[in-house]
Amino acid sequence: MAHVDSSDSLFRRLEQLNEIGASLSKERDIGRLLEQILLAAKTITHADGGTLYRTTENGAALRFEIIRTDSLKIAMGGSSGVPINFPEVPLQSNDGSHNDSMVAAYAAIHDRTVNISDAYAAEGFDFSGTRKFDAKTGYRSQSFLTVPMKNHEGEIIGVLQLINAIDPETAQVIPFSAADQGLAESLASQAAIALTNRLLITQLEELFEAFINMINLAIDEKSPYTGGHCQRVPDLTMMIAEAVNETSEGPLAKFVMTEKDRYELKIAGLLHDCGKVTTPVHVVDKATKLQTIYDRIELVDTRFEVLKRDAEIEALRKQLALRPRTDIEADAHIWQDCMEQIRSIEDDRDFLREANIGGEAMTPAAQQRVRDIGELRRWRNTQGVESSFLTANELENLTIRAGTLTQGERDIINHHIVATIKMLEQLPWPTHLKNVPEYAGGHHERMDGKGYPKGLTRDQMSLQARMMGIADIFEALTARDRPYKEGMKLSKAMSIMANFKKNGHIDPDLFDVFVAKGLHQRYGEKYLNPAQLDEVDVGSL
Repeated sequence: MAHVDSSDSLFRRLEQLNEIGASLSKERDIGRLLEQILLAAKTITHADGGTLYRTTENGAALRFEIIRTDSLKIAMGGSSGVPINFPEVPLQSNDGSHNDSMVAAYAAIHDRTVNISDAYAAEGFDFSGTRKFDAKTGYRSQSFLTVPMKNHEGEIIGVLQLINAIDPETAQVIPFSAADQGLAESLASQAAIALTNRLLITQLEELFEAFINMINLAIDEKSPYTGGHCQRVPDLTMMIAEAVNETSEGPLAKFVMTEKDRYELKIAGLLHDCGKVTTPVHVVDKATKLQTIYDRIELVDTRFEVLKRDAEIEALRKQLALRPRTDIEADAHIWQDCMEQIRSIEDDRDFLREANIGGEAMTPAAQQRVRDIGELRRWRNTQGVESSFLTANELENLTIRAGTLTQGERDIINHHIVATIKMLEQLPWPTHLKNVPEYAGGHHERMDGKGYPKGLTRDQMSLQARMMGIADIFEALTARDRPYKEGMKLSKAMSIMANFKKNGHIDPDLFDVFVAKGLHQRYGEKYLNPAQLDEVDVGSL
């Protein structure tokens, strides 16, 4: 006989059902959610075992997700770590008819709960597999309660099957009661809603992340020199965050991250340079000082060729002026002067080519030589007018002290962070992502307030924004895909970072964790060339 609940017992189980429903709605991980659903159903109905099936993506079959049988100590799927290798249960037979012989399939096909007191005495269903299992294990599968799970749109998304109700007083296997069935159906309904909501949220999150990756892909397609940056900075930021989260001593010992915190920081990292979609490609990709759409050093080279030809023509004219008489000594002197002019021209040409490459520092003397060449050398332009050898724009570019960008171009590059903040602040962020604009928008600020765009100080910034600042700088120093420099060795990059710590550029406590946890080495092994992975004297930092 089925166990009859007292009113007190039923009331307690109803309260338990409400508590279960509340806990299911809070679970974010789908695997844990499915496991909670089955365990809750087993608990509330006093079932010894159970299986949770989910409908396959094409709706043609049921897939085993979680299996539990307490008396046999069987735990498969979910947190057990034991994979389920059972074949899917088809909802149709080979001839296209309904697969009504399998009780789980029947419940799903007909949206009907099936309550069987004794599987060995039941008619109309195929329990041959169950009998084989019992014969092999010595188990006795008796009572079955199979409940379809239906979402808010009326679609069957799974099946909850419970096996062998246990009488709490006698510990004997009994049929599932009407109260058990009602509670299981209520739980299945709540579980279906919780699962559907979680799946919808997961799909939206996946869509959102795909959209972010699409933005980064657009940046990548614009410039191969920044696409990798958009992926590496978030990764390094999360490395730093996890390292701080694991720190139990020092000024950052109280920092703790939840899963929501991790997700928020991850999204901020992925979006930290989204404003670069507004940055002109010719500035981002500027590999040399005179590069715009193309490298204008070729134009300068052409002018040098003109000067050389002019020098040769002038020498030949002077030699012709000696004719018809022959003056070998005067001829030789004229040609020697010509060759000296050409050597001087070629020397200046080689110098400007070298200056055009850019580097970490250009001396004042070298800058002045560029100005002298540009202003003192004269050439006849295509209109035949004598002009300065270099234009004002060319002079400005070729005298750039470090790198390949003029101040104006640096301002254009720096504007990407302003664009990032504007773009992100216009989005209707949900509560759990409300800090994304601040995290993403602060990675160019400095601890001493000399950063941009807002000139924030350390105390005005979140720890997460400061983490991203360190990640952004370290990635830029070591990146091996920039058009204007080779990837820096770890030792040099860490030395520069240590100076940044001392001069108020980066957060000193975060950098100490960065060093202590060996993040430079972990990051280097993952992203850098082997030639960059030299020995770092951690003690000197």
